[in-house]
Amino acid sequence: MRNTGLPIAALAWALLPAGALAQTADYLDFDGFTRELRSLVNASNLATMSSLGTSHQGRDIWLVEVADRSGTPLDERPAVLVVGNLEGDHVVGSHLALEIVRYLIGGESGADLAEQVFYVVPRLNPDGAQAMFSPVKWGRRGNALPHDDDNDGRTDEDGPDDLNGDGFITVMRAMDPAGAFMIDPDEPRLMKRADAAEGQSGGYTLYWEGLDNDGDGFINEDGPGGVDPNRNFQHAYPYWKADAGAYMVSEPETRALMDWVIAHRNVAAILTFGHSDNVVDAGSQGGGGELDLLAFADASNDDVLSVGVFGGGGGGFGFGFGGRGGGGGLQLRGAQLGADNDPSSGRRPVMAVQGSDLTYYQAIADAYEEITGIDAVGVDRPAEGAFFQYGHFQYGVPSFSTQGWGLGGDGVGGASSDEGGGEAPAADPAAPPTAGRGGATGARGGGAGGRAGRGAAPQARSGGAGNGADARILTALEEAGIDAFVDWTPYQHPTLGEVEIGGFVPYAVTNPPFERVPELGRAHGEFVVRLAGMLPRVSIVSTEVESHGGGVFTVTAEIENSGFLPTSLQHGVTSRAVQPTMVQIQVPREDILTGAPKTAYVQQLAGSGARESFTWVIRGRAGATVEIRLRSQKGGTDTATVTLR
Repeated sequence: MRNTGLPIAALAWALLPAGALAQTADYLDFDGFTRELRSLVNASNLATMSSLGTSHQGRDIWLVEVADRSGTPLDERPAVLVVGNLEGDHVVGSHLALEIVRYLIGGESGADLAEQVFYVVPRLNPDGAQAMFSPVKWGRRGNALPHDDDNDGRTDEDGPDDLNGDGFITVMRAMDPAGAFMIDPDEPRLMKRADAAEGQSGGYTLYWEGLDNDGDGFINEDGPGGVDPNRNFQHAYPYWKADAGAYMVSEPETRALMDWVIAHRNVAAILTFGHSDNVVDAGSQGGGGELDLLAFADASNDDVLSVGVFGGGGGGFGFGFGGRGGGGGLQLRGAQLGADNDPSSGRRPVMAVQGSDLTYYQAIADAYEEITGIDAVGVDRPAEGAFFQYGHFQYGVPSFSTQGWGLGGDGVGGASSDEGGGEAPAADPAAPPTAGRGGATGARGGGAGGRAGRGAAPQARSGGAGNGADARILTALEEAGIDAFVDWTPYQHPTLGEVEIGGFVPYAVTNPPFERVPELGRAHGEFVVRLAGMLPRVSIVSTEVESHGGGVFTVTAEIENSGFLPTSLQHGVTSRAVQPTMVQIQVPREDILTGAPKTAYVQQLAGSGARESFTWVIRGRAGATVEIRLRSQKGGTDTATVTLR
């Protein structure tokens, strides 16, 4: 990754506590990352480290638990789960997760480690991340599953070729009278789709830098890298797309995480680091911008499945992985119950954060911007089968995804000298949620207003250029001093003739210069602690006993949720993913004469001090003690003992 020295603003190094500084000088491969993570854990009695499982190539998927292990069992405490590096090329996510661990165990975080627990899976896709450290870099997102991308009975036989020897796989542009693309007149380094309605004509076709190694007429269509874990989960799953896998949770990496998550229902909020944002644009499902230049190169292989040796499409030995861009492959998706079927024939799955839940998302998004200073993002791809989507729509908890750095504030990294960086006052967690900037109905999926104004990508320039992210991202990176583009240079290609090779530097767009990681990590550590402080927290706040004589007593207990968030999001109730809060009096069922049942439930107890009372009329012995138990799946537990008198 090339870097011309990003100026340090916002948090000056001298102001950073020693515990926030990274112990390394650059991004780490698997072995180096494991050593660094283990050194942190071994130096603290607050952290433990274990393996969730192994990747296709046998690398461990590490889990770190951070908590004071005395007292309440960890699985009964409200928890925050952090997951990084789902996409292979987003290595910064694993380092931000590592810095969150460093922050939590550093003694200055203010986290309630006696009553809460933090789970961190820093590098879910270790095989994909390892590609960043190969001699030739091409920005691989997927894991190491060999896959027949071009449906010819062979796997990974036509991978990247570094034709100009610069160590990067970029893009080739070749003059072609039938080509759909033209040089962008506003920025000659970029390309745009020609718009005939405006009198524009193309003249170029774009390809990935490389050769047709297998002689099928396509370039770099079947290289290493299989399934993108952040396309492999159980919501909005993109059926039969090449990077989504054979089926949901098909991969050892995603299966390891899902097995663990299902066994740990105390997780009350999720933060992931990935390519889709739903924090800057609160509650969205991503989609603020991807790089057109890369999509244009992908388009050269749209028809690859139509010429596979297994007949007119399908791919993957009949398993039905769809075409790269939708061209040529069989349309195997068919009807998905509740999604593609007739709307009148069944209920469709919810695909957007709605109602009161969106209001909470907006409040948390405001806290994120306050702490990190990030108010605009670069790459923001539409989420499909992403883990954070599963977290909200299927697991039922507030679930967030962020790049972890942005294009707002002082530039790359987002934090500016007058906001963010951890010095801002903490928001009152008891204050009611507000719509915040953009409004609750302005965010994507929240109503008719479309995307919120905050963080939204600019509209595409005329001419069908796509989402317009290329120019915006390139300008922001270069203003920050990051050399993120390989200038076009001529090359004599053996089959295409005279071409030019250039484009975005792999990894430069998805990973900031490493010197920014410590301050970004500390800011996200502060956000995680703030998020944990907003979780539901239930308790029995008062009890009362009234004797009626003859061994009959009325017992009353009042419970409270002192946290900011409710004990279940509204969607958690709708999806029945979150158990109701339980209140139980410890007397034989036959001794309850009237009132509440022995075990009573509250489907959703609002936060910010909301209370609910329960009354039992019971038969008992004067002087006996009775225990009352309270359990919230996401809000902790409590007990109280009363004496019958």
